[in-house]
Amino acid sequence: MSRRGLETGLSAGLLVAALGGIAWATGEPFVFPSLGPTAFVLAFRRRGGRSRSSRIVGGHAVGAVVGFAAYALVAPGVTLDPSLSAASTDTLRLVTSGAVSVAATSWGMVELDAVHPPACATTLIVSLGLLSTPQSVATIVASVVVLVGVHRATGALFAEMYGDSPTDAGTRG
Repeated sequence: MSRRGLETGLSAGLLVAALGGIAWATGEPFVFPSLGPTAFVLAFRRRGGRSRSSRIVGGHAVGAVVGFAAYALVAPGVTLDPSLSAASTDTLRLVTSGAVSVAATSWGMVELDAVHPPACATTLIVSLGLLSTPQSVATIVASVVVLVGVHRATGALFAEMYGDSPTDAGTRG
């Protein structure tokens, strides 16, 4: 077992656990699937600076807002569910909402220099009706801001306690 693997796993797990505590305390969806890859990216590349943090927050914000717009325009009231019928109008509306949201999110992230691939999962979560209310969109963005903040705070704490970690060498990005 490598030190880097252990540190990455523990760090990613702690990042998600911090949000899990907020979700537990508030009953709001502060944990959702696209945060897993984001936590991994932050944990694996422990240094990165403000530009990477702003890309992460910006990418998820673009994904959440675009996903909401696509859902509101194309598939309001429909939710991805196993009971959806094959070749139904509702299924077509959701598929269209998802495709439009991924295309528009991809374009928006590139144009805004906020490229963060896990945000395409965020846009699907929203555009497929899973977290598709204005409050959910706000919670998604707040969750990502908290995740990045916890990462920065713990990174500063570890740097102060242990100095630069050898696992950080060559991982700026």
